[in-house]
Amino acid sequence: MSLWSRVSCLPPEQLASAYGEFPRSLRNLLADWLESQPWEFVTGVDAAGTLLAALLERLQALAGGGGPQAQLLQHIASLEGTYRHDPLRLLGIVRRVLQEEKAAVMKQDRHLPLGFHRQQEEMKFGLELQRLQHRVRELQARRQARPGKRATGTGSELPALLLEAMKELEGAKQQVLKRIQIWKRHQQLAGNGATFDESLDPLQKRCEGLVDVLFQLQQEAMAAGAELGAEALARLLERLNDVLTSLVKSSFVVEKQPPQVLKTQTKFQAGVRLLLGPRLLAAAPRPCTVHADVVTEKQARDLAQGSSTLSESTGEILHNVVSLETNLGAGSCCAVFKNALLKKIKRCERKGSESVTEEKCAVLFSVTVSLSPGNLTLPLQVLSLPIVVIVHGNQDNNAKATVLWDNAFAEPDRVPFVVAERVPWERMCETLNLKFMSEVQTTRGLQPEHFFFLAQKIFNDHSAGPEAFTGRPVSWAQFNKEILPGRGFTFWQWFDGVLDLTKRCLKSYWSDRLIRGFISKQYVSRLLSTAPDGTFLLRYSDSEIGGVTIAYLARAEDGSWQVENIQPFSAKDLSIRSLGDRIRDLVQLRNLYPNIPKDQAFGNHYNKEQMAKDGRGYVPTTIKMTVESERCVHVCQGAAGSGHVCARVLISSYPLPPSPASAPHSQPAPPCWCPSLQTHSPSPGRCPSLLTCSPLPPFLSL
Repeated sequence: MSLWSRVSCLPPEQLASAYGEFPRSLRNLLADWLESQPWEFVTGVDAAGTLLAALLERLQALAGGGGPQAQLLQHIASLEGTYRHDPLRLLGIVRRVLQEEKAAVMKQDRHLPLGFHRQQEEMKFGLELQRLQHRVRELQARRQARPGKRATGTGSELPALLLEAMKELEGAKQQVLKRIQIWKRHQQLAGNGATFDESLDPLQKRCEGLVDVLFQLQQEAMAAGAELGAEALARLLERLNDVLTSLVKSSFVVEKQPPQVLKTQTKFQAGVRLLLGPRLLAAAPRPCTVHADVVTEKQARDLAQGSSTLSESTGEILHNVVSLETNLGAGSCCAVFKNALLKKIKRCERKGSESVTEEKCAVLFSVTVSLSPGNLTLPLQVLSLPIVVIVHGNQDNNAKATVLWDNAFAEPDRVPFVVAERVPWERMCETLNLKFMSEVQTTRGLQPEHFFFLAQKIFNDHSAGPEAFTGRPVSWAQFNKEILPGRGFTFWQWFDGVLDLTKRCLKSYWSDRLIRGFISKQYVSRLLSTAPDGTFLLRYSDSEIGGVTIAYLARAEDGSWQVENIQPFSAKDLSIRSLGDRIRDLVQLRNLYPNIPKDQAFGNHYNKEQMAKDGRGYVPTTIKMTVESERCVHVCQGAAGSGHVCARVLISSYPLPPSPASAPHSQPAPPCWCPSLQTHSPSPGRCPSLLTCSPLPPFLSL
């Protein structure tokens, strides 16, 4: 998203003062193009004049392409007349407009559009690379000006120019390394569901551009050896070699990460890429081989601190050797592990109360390359993101918690795999929201009222207001080690159950804003207390993992009221009969809170039921849900102790048989089965639960 796309959504009066000398109509015509020019990075009259010429050319192209011609021609004449002799003034005006726009967007959204950030950063690096290339051309021109002679006067400036170019090259290298680290961090956040532009092509172009300049500087240094002197030349060549080594090592990246929760005896895929491979390995006599090995956290730490070799792998990976192949057509150099399999893992000693699902490992990818030109041999190593190895599916939930926490709160350039034990609640909210939207695949995120409920739950604090949780630190133990009071599970285990249920059964309901979701029973009672009889809402069960419940208001004839909570539905329940159809079944439910008729709210979620006989002549059956009567509720509560109103499913057939009154010679009604009381009744009219019961299923008939 561009900066202008956000600015155009703001109230016009908010930025009225910004467009005094640069009309808003002109800004609108230039839109994204204005942001794609290096207004904030160029200096000097010549560069400013070039930008003015480009702007006028852009407007002329718009005028010839069907734009508002009269308005465009007026802008062209005004700009040319005003700034032709003072392009630096235009440069300052456009800079101020862009700065005020950025400030307004930051005030509104608290961040600038990612696309705008990326575009600005690309322009800045592009200009620095152009300056370096200009330095090289200047060096070449000065050296060639006095061929065959020891340079004097102007030529004596060559050493100083070389050293200045070397300094700029090292600065540009640091920017490239920083950008690679940012890419890796975004890749890690993508593991929690963040959007991620995974293309490495822009980074590869940067690396290649710098290497080209580096080799040119190397040639110029060798040619100026006499002016530099042997000692200065050796130091300069060493610095150039250090830059090359650093670039090559940093350009070896994990393009496709292995699964961060990795089960033994399960195949997985991964891939690495050498960004400088096409430039430096094209002439290699044979492809290099990449090895993949599992390392512990301690081994990863030793490698990060300078240990060049791995003494022993902590696990056995089958099919762990792959060729590093250069594809000149695609312009890439990659090794792809398509059928790797972790056969076994050696557990290391754990700290204190740490469980196996808190133990972090990594896959180490290593290769030795010989670079041309120069025949430089380099060992390259890169670690995957932290992984948690499990041996059984029931460890998956806790392993995912370890990965989620590490992905969210790891710091760049950390010691592997150190991560904060406590983080501000706001950062946890961002992480939970990101994970929820990604897993459910919805654009509807969590709201402040949801975060308030989640804060009350994780901190076990039901007396504080929302503002009291601002800045409060939440610990890893509160997230997934400590059992919630009165429950048999942790906060993450409960939240992950909600994720799974919503993803499998409730995605469309959530996206259509039909589920209130993260809300307490007490708050539900306050909301419904003033609502009409039969008003209901949907919330996630607070006491069960992976359950959704219906809370509805029931009013008696004397005006008294009670909020009933129907026993939560699991994913298995909703696979038998959908949530929409269950809501349609219950006559007690009339309006979705605050006052939307249920058929209007849920009509699109009802399934069409077959009424006629099928092609084989069978009478179709359907499943219906009812809420138990008061007598049966007492039985269910006594048995389960849950306090929920129980619901049960009836099997009905269509068309309905004639009643005894209309068919006096019909057979006696079959016995009835009450699921709640587990008893037989001689007829539907005499069921001891006082419910309308279904005919006794054939497999229960005597």
